[in-house]
Amino acid sequence: MLGLALELQRLGAKVTMATNPHFESRIRENGIAFHPIGTEEDYRRIASHPDLWHPRRSFGYLFENLKPFIEPQYEFFAEAAQCAKNAQCAKHGAPQPAIGIVNCFGFGGLAAMEKCGIPVYTLHLQPAVLWSDIQPPKMPNLHGPKWMRRLLFRIGEKFVLDRTACPFLNRWRSSLGLPPIRQLTRAWNSNLGILCLFPEWYAEKQSDWPSPCFQSDFPLWNHASDEPMCSELQSFLEQGDAPIVFTPGTANKHGTEFFKEALEALKIMGRRGIFLTEFREQIPSDLPNSILWLPYVALDQLLPKAAAFVYHGGIGSASQALMAGIPQVIMPLAHDQFDNAERLERLGVASTLIPKRFQVRGLVKQLEWLLNDPTVKNSCQAVAKRIHKRQGLEGMAKHLIEKHSKTS
Repeated sequence: MLGLALELQRLGAKVTMATNPHFESRIRENGIAFHPIGTEEDYRRIASHPDLWHPRRSFGYLFENLKPFIEPQYEFFAEAAQCAKNAQCAKHGAPQPAIGIVNCFGFGGLAAMEKCGIPVYTLHLQPAVLWSDIQPPKMPNLHGPKWMRRLLFRIGEKFVLDRTACPFLNRWRSSLGLPPIRQLTRAWNSNLGILCLFPEWYAEKQSDWPSPCFQSDFPLWNHASDEPMCSELQSFLEQGDAPIVFTPGTANKHGTEFFKEALEALKIMGRRGIFLTEFREQIPSDLPNSILWLPYVALDQLLPKAAAFVYHGGIGSASQALMAGIPQVIMPLAHDQFDNAERLERLGVASTLIPKRFQVRGLVKQLEWLLNDPTVKNSCQAVAKRIHKRQGLEGMAKHLIEKHSKTS
């Protein structure tokens, strides 16, 4: 989202990002206006709970904890709509009219569009949130042929997703004089249109997706990409063969077993490795010199110098590995990660180990195969040639500027 904001700003738009204060300094240091929703404590509390990474409990946990922020989001967009009508507002900037962009939890913004008239688009970074009966995405606990996935999804949508979210949302919407919503996975898409930051060769547009739909390439934007690589990392990379990079996810505080198995696998293989996590307590205390721990490195700097990437399967990390042209082992935990894993396997660049099978023996086997199979190498190189850094953000920003100018 920040990468898109910067591209929009480069093209002359005035942009405000409304999100948790955890990201405030990063947003402001890039010259983007900021509006707080929630507190830093909210972010840390929500991100620290293990249910955030549970394949069955993650949605309910996430929605329950996002409830308090739906109304503040609505108020932010409603105020922006009023500013557009007045054509004068220092807080949101002129000229107007304004447009809004939300993710699939942007219920407050979408309600403001209905109530106040501000145009709001839904932006999807991953295809997993777009259900299709024609080509069903891979979701946790949805297994089997297409007809079975469709049946299981209908059951899960009615008795899990809708039952979790719709009663709360409809009570709140009723207080605004808005009609009730049904089928949550349809309702989180804007009627004005959806924006997809992933290419068609990764997820082909389906005829039963919401329309209109504009599809661009992966965003491929990282914080600190333009900063020099730290001397410790530079020295490590120069001292031996390309390392295998491991991370369980940026916000994942529960990666102790992940790194334990990774350490033993590297020892058996005689390979060097890099462990990425902000939480040093997850890292084994007795790391050999052949393994380096770092809290953060921009993946577009690191992965081109790596031999392989072992991670959770998030779409941002996946796209960076595709651009780097390296093989991947994915340990999907929740959310879109199972669908990404399946798509990457179809591309011939990855293998999947679910958490209960993420153990030394299986990890070594998968890595040895991926690193030594010429077919995998060719597939990685072929996919990498299809990716152009920042092309997705530029294309999406130009599309939005064009639509904005037409509404002016």
